Amino acid sequence: MSPRKALVGLWCLIAAPAGAQTPMSVAEFEAWSTGKTLVYALNGVVIGSEQHLPGRQTLDSDLGGPCVDGVWFAQGDAVCFVYAAYEGTHCWRFWRDGDLVMASPLGAAADDEAYTVTLDASPLDCSPQVGV
Repeated sequence: MSPRKALVGLWCLIAAPAGAQTPMSVAEFEAWSTGKTLVYALNGVVIGSEQHLPGRQTLDSDLGGPCVDGVWFAQGDAVCFVYAAYEGTHCWRFWRDGDLVMASPLGAAADDEAYTVTLDASPLDCSPQVGV
C-alpha cells in the first residue's frame, strides 16, 4: 500500500466519530428483551435489573430498591421507559458491540461510559422485604 493510501485510511479512522454505533431497531430490542431480565452494569459494577414482560411491560429494581412497574415505548430509534414511581420519561439507545449489548441514556455526553447490558433468564425477586 502506498504511503498516501495509508495516510488516507488513517485519516478516515480518525475522522470517524467516536461511538458512532448503529442502534438496535425497536423490533430487534423487543425480540431480544421480551421474557428476559436485563442486567445493567457500569464499569463492571451491576447497578440494577429490569424484567421485560410481554406487552412492553417492565419491572425495574435498582440494587437494594423495591421492584417498580413500568412500560416502555419507542421514540425514534430510542427505547423510552416510564415508571409510576419515578418522574419523567427515561430514554435510552441500545446497540451491539460484538457479542455485547451496550446502552446509553439519551443526552449523555460523548465521553460518558456506556452501560453493558446482559440477559438473565431468571425473573426478578420482587418478594416483600421482611423486617424493613
